[in-house]
Amino acid sequence: MNERLLTVEDLRVSFDTYAGEVQAVRGVSFHLDRGETLAIVGESGSGKSVTVQTVMALNPMPPARIKSGSIVYKGRELVGLSDREMDAYRGKEFAMIFQDPMTSLNPTMKVGRQIAEGILMHEDISRQEAQERALNMLRMVGLPNPELNMVRFPHTYSGGMRQRIMIAIALACNPSILIADEPTTALDVTIQAQILELMNGLKAELGTGIILITHDLGVVARMADRIAVMYGGQIVECGSADEIFYDPLHPYTWGLLGSMPSTGVRREGKKLIAIPGTPPDLFAPPPGCAFAARCPHCMKICTQTPPEQSVTESGHYASCWLLDKRAPQVEPPEFDIRKEGGRDE
Repeated sequence: MNERLLTVEDLRVSFDTYAGEVQAVRGVSFHLDRGETLAIVGESGSGKSVTVQTVMALNPMPPARIKSGSIVYKGRELVGLSDREMDAYRGKEFAMIFQDPMTSLNPTMKVGRQIAEGILMHEDISRQEAQERALNMLRMVGLPNPELNMVRFPHTYSGGMRQRIMIAIALACNPSILIADEPTTALDVTIQAQILELMNGLKAELGTGIILITHDLGVVARMADRIAVMYGGQIVECGSADEIFYDPLHPYTWGLLGSMPSTGVRREGKKLIAIPGTPPDLFAPPPGCAFAARCPHCMKICTQTPPEQSVTESGHYASCWLLDKRAPQVEPPEFDIRKEGGRDE
C-alpha cells in the first residue's frame, strides 16, 4: 500500500467581502499518496487554486476563512496551526510552483541566492553548503552552465528557464508534496513538454507527490495518475486518469472532454462542443447541483437537491442525479481521445 501523504476532508473556505460571503470551496475531499500525481481540473473560478493555497495556508485570513474541514499531512492536523507553525511545512514539506514565474521570482536577487534562501531557512547548514546545493539544483533541472546562472537575475532568462528555476526553488528542500498551479500555461508547446518531462523525472527519482492544477486536459493526460474534476467549488467527479478519459460519469466532465480538439477520424467535420451558460454565482450558490443550469440533462430534482455521491467498485465517484437508479438512462457522448496528449489506449 502506498504511503498516504495528504488527506483533505469536507474542506469549506469562504471569503468575506463588502458584497457578502463568497463560498469559494464547498465540501472538497481528496487524498494524495507518495509518488502519485493528482490533477485537479476545471474552468476558472471553480476553486482549484483556493483549495491548494488553503492546504499551504497561503490565503490571508481575513478575508479568507476556513468554515470547516480537515487537512491532515502525515497524520498531523494542519487546520488551526499558526503561521509560525506552518512555516515549518511551507517550503520544507510542501512546495509550490506558481503560474507566472516572472512575478514569483524576486527581480532584485540573483538566482543562486533565491534558491539558497529557502534552504537556509529550513536546514541548519552553512551558507557555502546552501550555495553548493543550489548549484546542484540548477544542474538537476537542466540549466546549462549552472555556475554562470547562479549569479544572473531573473529578467535575463526566457520563460521556460524561469520556470525551471521555480522548480529548483520548490525542490531545494526535497518536499514530500509539490503543488504545480498551471505550471505550463505561459509556455510554448516545446517548452511545456520539457517542463512536464522534468517534473515526471523528478517524481520518479525523489518519490514526490504532485498536485497539478490545470485546465489543459492534454497536460493532464500526460501527467496524471488520478483526476479530480472541480465545478462551483466542489469536486463533482474523481477517478483514475483512464476512468475520467474513457468512462466519464458526470455531464460536466463530458463537456470538458467534448471541448478538446482532436485529430482523430471521428472528429472530422465536427465542431468543438462548447458548454453553454456561465459558472454559478458563489455569493449565492444554487440549492441543488451547481451544474444544473448548464446541463442538457437537467431534471427538476437537480435544481432543488444536491446530488448524492455514487461510487464504483474501483473508487471512481461522481455526484450526479443521472447516476441514481430512478433516473432516465442517458448515453454519454463518444469522445475521440486516442493518444490525446500523448496517452495511448
